[in-house]
Amino acid sequence: MNPATPNLFGIHTQALDLWQRRTEVLANNLANADTPGYLARDVDFRKALAAAGGAAGGVALETDAPGQIAGAGRSAEALAYRVPTQPSLDGNTVDAQVEQAAFAANGVHYQASLSFITAQIRMLRMAINGGQG
Repeated sequence: MNPATPNLFGIHTQALDLWQRRTEVLANNLANADTPGYLARDVDFRKALAAAGGAAGGVALETDAPGQIAGAGRSAEALAYRVPTQPSLDGNTVDAQVEQAAFAANGVHYQASLSFITAQIRMLRMAINGGQG
């Protein structure tokens, strides 16, 4: 996106990408709940969103070409290791209950951002059509 072009959806477009990335990370944690030595990760949402918005001198998330969806390596710098509440003997730091709760909460956040964007699109459509649905 051209920096001079205003983003009609605000920060919700970047948030939607980060919520989706967090879904992948949490699903990966759950898939490796029984893998010895696996270290649970999570997205540092505030850090990643600040970088996406260009705050605090961060670098905005980018893709290789216009219209391209970013690959699995995106937001890698925003991933952090989760501190275990109860370390296991095999070194695995995944707590399935914590991961499932985070996964469910993440889904709610994703849906909220998506609902906001959908409402903005409806509003723009009404403005373009002169209030004719």
